[in-house]
Amino acid sequence: MASLNKCLLIGRLGADPESRATPDGTAVCNFNLATSTVSNKSGERKEYTEWHKCAAFNRAAEIAGEYLKKGSQVFVEGSQRTRKWTDKDGQDKYTTEVVVGRLVLLGGKSDSSQASASNYAKASGKSFDDIDDDIPGF
Repeated sequence: MASLNKCLLIGRLGADPESRATPDGTAVCNFNLATSTVSNKSGERKEYTEWHKCAAFNRAAEIAGEYLKKGSQVFVEGSQRTRKWTDKDGQDKYTTEVVVGRLVLLGGKSDSSQASASNYAKASGKSFDDIDDDIPGF
């Protein structure tokens, strides 16, 4: 039987992204993305916000770390992954996150980060609209 693991999200960052490199030099950037949906059941309008942990690798991580900040609006395409890790007390922990395969900067609260990204894209001849990385672990 075929299966599909695909996430498509448009939202805003709740905090500045956190960038780092793995011991082998792979760029990693983690950020939390807020998405909202509106429900209008029984004539009452309610807005629900969902938070998504996102992990970008390689070039997508470099771009996210450099151009995204709290409040930035972004489109993320990726897959959901749950990974196991051990905390400093030796306890096993689990984290579910969206592994970013495609990242599109949509602008947002501040046009300065979008302008910087656009200027970099023009100068380097690279596009920010389609960043398909080799995703570690897949």
